[in-house]
Amino acid sequence: MRITVVAVGKIKEKFYSDAVAEYGKRLGRYCKLEIVQVEDEKTPDKAGAAVEDAIRQKEGERILKYLRKDAYTVILDIRGRMYDSVEFAECIDKLATEGKSHIQFVIGGSLGLHEEVSKKADLTVSFSKMTFPHQLMRVILLEQIYRAYRIINGEPYHK
Repeated sequence: MRITVVAVGKIKEKFYSDAVAEYGKRLGRYCKLEIVQVEDEKTPDKAGAAVEDAIRQKEGERILKYLRKDAYTVILDIRGRMYDSVEFAECIDKLATEGKSHIQFVIGGSLGLHEEVSKKADLTVSFSKMTFPHQLMRVILLEQIYRAYRIINGEPYHK
């Protein structure tokens, strides 16, 4: 299985990049992982709705350049379906069983995803009703993908 994470923004804090690297290493025995970072746009203070939409559009155009039509696309959005870890593992396993060999996950910037990106989603997933920094979300996503593979393979995982 090939997993691609397309995420807006660079990871600036070392503890986040260390965590991403650790989960990338752990996932190496289960899948081929690729992480694509696209540039984020600076949001001015007190930006209006039109400015925020223009920012989402610019970030969305950058994301769309990396989305492959032959991959199964999962976007992370607070309005998406919530899974527990076992259900998430079952979802990944089912995709593999159905012959999907490439899953791409999309994490938007601080303002979320533009509607053109959302239209490309085969599945919209929410990890919580809470909002997380997009850098932390990358770590959470990789941890859950790793946990999913542990579950799929009948290996122990922390409950």
